[in-house]
Amino acid sequence: MDGESPRLVGAHEIRDLLGVSRQRVYQMAGRSDFPRPVATLAQGKIWAFDEVEAWIGTHRYPGGAGPTGAGHVT
Repeated sequence: MDGESPRLVGAHEIRDLLGVSRQRVYQMAGRSDFPRPVATLAQGKIWAFDEVEAWIGTHRYPGGAGPTGAGHVT
């Protein structure tokens, strides 16, 4: 490891990345193909940013950007 802390995200950050509701984030997180959380805190689950980013990249409709530019996630 290079000494850097892993980049972590919670539901709020994922919501901002995708332009979806917090409820939608937790619906997606319940899918078997969504990355597993690295921890569950009192504030909620947290995920490794790189894993979430890779998942988004494989589930976003190409050219389907919405008002946030995030695109539609299946």
